[in-house]
Amino acid sequence: MISISTFIHGDPKGQPRARAFARKMGSKHVARMYDSDVADDWKRRVDLAIIDLVADAKIQAAATGSVSIMIAFYFRRPKSHVGAGGTTKSKAPRDHTQKPDIDNLIKLVADRITRNGRIWVDDSQVTSITATKHWSEPDEKTGCYLTISWEGAS
Repeated sequence: MISISTFIHGDPKGQPRARAFARKMGSKHVARMYDSDVADDWKRRVDLAIIDLVADAKIQAAATGSVSIMIAFYFRRPKSHVGAGGTTKSKAPRDHTQKPDIDNLIKLVADRITRNGRIWVDDSQVTSITATKHWSEPDEKTGCYLTISWEGAS
């Protein structure tokens, strides 16, 4: 079993929905699609972390069989959760139950790994996912811990 792990620093974002607009071309209106740039910084951070992870693990070929991932996202608490002394208020929620949705968070990371092409061929190979969302405490980092496991030789 091969298992590789990394922490991706930054503010996690979910995969944004494709956007559409209509443009008039001559006498007709034509639909055009575009991707929102709201997650571009997070995508860049994921891409760089995956490049480093592949290099550090000396992965020679992408997995061709089933793959498992474990991913834990950590978000900065809003100011309303933090007291004057910099500690988390006792009434602050323990669980992160707001947007972004966990499935969109996973989708962005999995799509970036697929785009890299060195860990797996396609994210359809992922047969097991364990994912969580958490608030970071005021002195902790934000981002996500990522562990990927599969059978085979690196």
